[in-house]
Amino acid sequence: MEQIPLDVQLADYAVFDTWLTAGNGALVHALQQVAAVQTFTVCWLWGGPESGKTHLLQACVNEAHQNNFRTAYLPVGSGSELGPAMVKNMGDLDVICIDKIDTIAGSSEWEQAMFGLFETVRQRGSRLVMAAEKPPLHCAFALPDLSSRFSCGATFRVHPLADDDKIRAMQLRADWRGLELPDEVAAFLFSRVQRGNRFLFEMLERLDRKALAEQKRLTIPFIRSFLANR
Repeated sequence: MEQIPLDVQLADYAVFDTWLTAGNGALVHALQQVAAVQTFTVCWLWGGPESGKTHLLQACVNEAHQNNFRTAYLPVGSGSELGPAMVKNMGDLDVICIDKIDTIAGSSEWEQAMFGLFETVRQRGSRLVMAAEKPPLHCAFALPDLSSRFSCGATFRVHPLADDDKIRAMQLRADWRGLELPDEVAAFLFSRVQRGNRFLFEMLERLDRKALAEQKRLTIPFIRSFLANR
């Protein structure tokens, strides 16, 4: 089993078991198929910030890797040190997941690299999964036919979680970490912190570390004290 050596760390929690499906069942099923079945597939995910796109891409890579496929996760765009030359080394992989691909629209070098990668993936019968904030036809790619190629497969919107689902998602993540987060405790925490997904899960990780260090359970008094002293 081989992987392209990238200086990109996949999150330990980025697996399908920690993802609350909610209204995204068809999307999760499609990505699980990508990770399991060796056939040419193009899949495009789109949704707003903190909708969970990165989690899903990394979960797909993790599961495909467990299935002995050669994989790569490539985050592009602002803040990434990875350039279009990296794409040229990915053509022989089985599963390639590219995050924030909409951010490369208008870059001739990036678009040429992605066009070449798409053609290689199609010829080899590999799988290409991409994530963006918009559908492919709305991403203003300058290279002719690039949007249509990216649209040739399945396109899914990542539906945001309602507040009740965010509480369930916290409990799912807590359970995966071996923590007990009862309904009343989860509701107490949710009512007292910012409600963005990233903040909620980062807060849960901090509580996990604190509870482990003090050998405490997650209770309302414990969380109240933690929030008062953070």
